[in-house]
Order: sequence, then C-alpha cells, then structure tokens
Amino acid sequence: MSEMKTEKMALADKLYRTKYEPDAAHPHIVVDQAICANCKEKVCLVVCPAEVYKADPNDPNKVTVSHENCLECGTCRKACPFDGIKWLYPEGGKGVKYRFG
Repeated sequence: MSEMKTEKMALADKLYRTKYEPDAAHPHIVVDQAICANCKEKVCLVVCPAEVYKADPNDPNKVTVSHENCLECGTCRKACPFDGIKWLYPEGGKGVKYRFG
C-alpha cells in the first residue's frame, strides 16, 4: 500500500490562486461594531475559510475586515447570530476572480 503524502498549503498560497478587484467606494462587507462589541462568541473570527475577520489588536471588542481575502461564500452572514455583518455581492466587475490551474 503506497503512502500518500499531503502537504499543507498556507492560506496565503491558497488565496494566491484568486484575484480580487476591490471596490473601495462600495464595500461589500460592513460590520456593525456596536453589535460586535456585545458578541461574546465572535463566530465570524473562526467560520470564514479565508480569515477575512480578525479581532482588532487595539480593541478585542471590535472586528477588522480584510475585504481582499473574501471568497464571496457568504458563510459569515449566515453564521453571525446577531446579524452584525451586512454582506452583499460586489458591484459588477468587482470582487473575487478565480484562476484555474
């Protein structure tokens, strides 16, 4: 029986396979910091496969957003039990663009 060797890819290497065209004038993710301040679980910090959400190092009650990592799966908006994340698809021509190969 042959042993299959699997290598773990770093998140940055996986995200390299995608291109993101940001739309600074119309962000597709908006976090309601007032809701986040009262959230103890902060599910968004662990549910996102692209690690878009991080605890603010200066204020652990706040959540920072890295739009450029978003894979547009929408998991975050479903996982937040308090509807603290407003998530919309980016405007046409903006957002994630997947590369093959």
